[in-house]
Amino acid sequence: MKKQEVLESLKDGLIVSCQAVPEEPHYMEGITVKFAECAAWAGAKGIRANSPEDIRAIKAQVDLPVIGIWKINRNVKDVYLTPNLEAAKAVWEAGAEIIAVQATHHYRDDGKLAYETIREIKENIPEALIFADVSTAEDARIAAEMGADFVAPTLAGYTKAGAFDKLEIKDAPDYILLRDIVDAVKGTGARVIMEGKVATPEIAVQCLYMGAYAVVVGNAITRPHITAKRFARALNRFHD
Repeated sequence: MKKQEVLESLKDGLIVSCQAVPEEPHYMEGITVKFAECAAWAGAKGIRANSPEDIRAIKAQVDLPVIGIWKINRNVKDVYLTPNLEAAKAVWEAGAEIIAVQATHHYRDDGKLAYETIREIKENIPEALIFADVSTAEDARIAAEMGADFVAPTLAGYTKAGAFDKLEIKDAPDYILLRDIVDAVKGTGARVIMEGKVATPEIAVQCLYMGAYAVVVGNAITRPHITAKRFARALNRFHD
């Protein structure tokens, strides 16, 4: 698909994050492809996938645009989401139409800020769309000015190494941050994708009303143990 076709296909749509790690109770070989097939059956407009291997496997079975990332040294490095041009090239060569990169004020191993990966992709893979995973409105502004096609608050609250070890379940996304990011990128051409804590269809629609171009949902769809924990927590409060 050409860039404009991908952009148009994602507008106001659902993007399902199809990821799994061996430590999760539902993990099994090939499960991310099954997640993607379910998402396509349900009417999703795109897929978010991690690693060249998963991207390649999903593209072989599902005809939807893929936002590809590659998590390298997660919980070890501050910059771990597609942290350099080499990782971006691997994601692109695996078939992703959109390359997602970390775009935060953290330094890569080469001493450059994470945002620099955006510039490098634009220079070396001009055909690719770029999805900036940010943590703040300022991150979003910088990423947009550097040429990111999409910005999303994926890393809000998760920018320190090891932060993913602390599982925190919230019932709603940070609407204030979403509003601030929408304001921060006005006039740049970057599109805001809401990602993070989108637990219900109603929340997803609310995000569109607030200016999101599309919505990524992960935990609520592809991590059943997290959804179960949300129900259990709510019911346990009945006795409090």
